Amino acid sequence: MEDIKNKIEELRNTLRYHSDRYYNDDAPEIEDYEYDMMMRQLKELEEKYPQYDTPDSPTKKVGGKADNSFAPVRHNVRMESLQDAFSREEIYDFEKRVTDVVASPQYVVEPKIDGLSVSLEYRDGVFVKGSTRGDGDVGEDVSGNLRVIHNVPLKLNKPIPFIEVRGEVYMPKKSFDKVVDRQLINGEKPFKNPRNAAAGSLRQKDSKVTAGRGLDIFIFNIQQIEGAELNSHKDSLDFLSELGFNTVPFYKKVDTIDDALDEIDRIGEARGSLEFDIDGAVIKVDDFEQRRNLGSTAKYPKWAVAFKYPPEEKQTKLIDIEIAVGRTGVLTPTAVLESVHLAGTTVSRATLHNQDFINEKGIGIGDIVTVRKAGDIIPEVLCVNEHNSSSVFKFPEVCPSCGEKVIREEGEAAIRCINPECPAQLLRNLIHFCSRDAMDIEGLGPAIIETFVNVGMIKKTYDIYNLNPLEIANLEGFKETSANNIISSVESSKNNDLSKLLFALGIRHIGAKAAKLLSDKFKSIDSIMNASVEDILQIDGYGEIMAKSVVDYFATDSAKELIQKLKECGVNMLSTNVVEDSRFEGMTFVLTGTLPTLKRSEASEIIESFGGKTSSSVSKKTTFVLAGEEAGSKLDKANKLGIEVIDEAKFLEMTK
Repeated sequence: MEDIKNKIEELRNTLRYHSDRYYNDDAPEIEDYEYDMMMRQLKELEEKYPQYDTPDSPTKKVGGKADNSFAPVRHNVRMESLQDAFSREEIYDFEKRVTDVVASPQYVVEPKIDGLSVSLEYRDGVFVKGSTRGDGDVGEDVSGNLRVIHNVPLKLNKPIPFIEVRGEVYMPKKSFDKVVDRQLINGEKPFKNPRNAAAGSLRQKDSKVTAGRGLDIFIFNIQQIEGAELNSHKDSLDFLSELGFNTVPFYKKVDTIDDALDEIDRIGEARGSLEFDIDGAVIKVDDFEQRRNLGSTAKYPKWAVAFKYPPEEKQTKLIDIEIAVGRTGVLTPTAVLESVHLAGTTVSRATLHNQDFINEKGIGIGDIVTVRKAGDIIPEVLCVNEHNSSSVFKFPEVCPSCGEKVIREEGEAAIRCINPECPAQLLRNLIHFCSRDAMDIEGLGPAIIETFVNVGMIKKTYDIYNLNPLEIANLEGFKETSANNIISSVESSKNNDLSKLLFALGIRHIGAKAAKLLSDKFKSIDSIMNASVEDILQIDGYGEIMAKSVVDYFATDSAKELIQKLKECGVNMLSTNVVEDSRFEGMTFVLTGTLPTLKRSEASEIIESFGGKTSSSVSKKTTFVLAGEEAGSKLDKANKLGIEVIDEAKFLEMTK
């Protein structure tokens, strides 16, 4: 029995972990189907061994928890989860439980949208509050972000005294593709699927970011209402449409459970062609009086059930493996397959993740493999069913885009190309090169850079310094003034400090601060290019990985060519940082809060001009904490460690 108890506890801990990753971090590590099967196993064990059942079990809980980033909202009507079913037999079991209580029920069948569940509240027809589901009882206030979603009406077609509705915020597939493209351009980790993209976008601190993500919403339930009497779910959905809500699509009222199953099959066949993701279909008892008689469990309403479509798997032949170079330099393998119909679409390509995954599965060209299309947009190869290849596939040793030698850093699964002039990475590198913290070339934003690349005006990074104002002015949307402004900004960037150039190069692991340390230590680009790992390790704050990354970067022929071309264009290659005196030598300052007159960047420059350095975190090595208004946890930690805290007036006195 102790083994059973331990198994139950292990399942609970695993489910809690994955629930937190899914609901609160928007970063799932397993597919929904795997999670559902673990939840089912736990529920069966708790029913079989009730002595080990506890009220805090994941089987009793709904969704996630309220995020501390937003104000909590307590739901007057609990936002319940749904009981899952995975077979026709379980749907018949649901019908029996219903008909044991009520006679001749009718049902409404609707798709189960894969997104983030929210509540919208209206008074006198005007939107007043919106919140996430959270744990069902307490969610988070995301009113500002919901307001910018196109299909959230700010004013209803009728001034109904009060209504609270429940809906699902989702990201259409087209919007998802655009968001992922932007993330890849910016070197960010892309969202795993549209559901996580929707959840992450709705929880943004800046509603402008949410507005730019192309979110949408379907409304599927009335939680509370004043000023109207409704008796059935079908009538309520029709009424919601009249009010101006974008209701859940193709809902259908049926008379029998067999009709409901036919509708589930129809929705399942259509799901591959939909512009949004669904992860099942929902059957609901239509009559509200019958619903009240049926009631709810601690977690689920007894009048509804969600049929979850199982992830479809099929076998096919792996014809080839293509290696693509992403905009961050990572080499990604894609399986080219004999076409197979899967989850409503024709699949001929699938992800293979990385070399470790290929090695683990023993995958080779010509093998018969099993392919699944579950939570991700791109199907994945699950396993090899029949080995027809003579060997496991190996990644190339050189980049397929530029021919430079690829590297795999210790502790990383990714194999990448670090050539700064690699054509596959050009756009992302150019955007970074021109950004504010790098070369700060005003006027060369992502859209304009992309235009210049598309028309062939920029093929290499150093082409930025050979731009012709007349050619720019002749482009659609440009004028002589804007062209001259761009050229002026380009010319001005030639005088930047060496540290900004180093950061602009996009060397792996080298941020703006690390670039500054490198510049201050070696003073010139030539000295840095001739430095060894041991030389660079003498910089306080540099470790083995950072030092090796710098040496590896400048060892490439492409990096040497880029630096030479930039020199010929007149770009500064020297540190312009001048130490007035060394009064702060050996001292470390931490800046926190808002200073009365100085920006943090200005204070940092003053500290460095006197030989000191700044740090982002407080430790025993910190000499002073320079604190302004609304100083937070850094000030608390400084007081706890006994670090001297100074204000701006004291700091300026020290610099006289």
